[in-house]
Amino acid sequence: MIPEKHDLADEFPSFRALLKTLDKSDPEFHELCTRYESIDQEIVHYETEAGCSDHYLEDLKKHRLKLKDQIYFKLTHP
Repeated sequence: MIPEKHDLADEFPSFRALLKTLDKSDPEFHELCTRYESIDQEIVHYETEAGCSDHYLEDLKKHRLKLKDQIYFKLTHP
């Protein structure tokens, strides 16, 4: 299986402009996006290079999904 990077712009294509706007204007939103991107990079790293336990990888993916849900909420409830 080829690991897939989950860029927020690709995850929320209809919100690309709002993603950029909120990232620049809302510090809390910026922090959510930064944490999301960091965890996404970590997942890709473990899937491609380092490897780790399935349990740890699953926890990272759950955390990324939780952050994605929080980001979506902020996008739809500005």
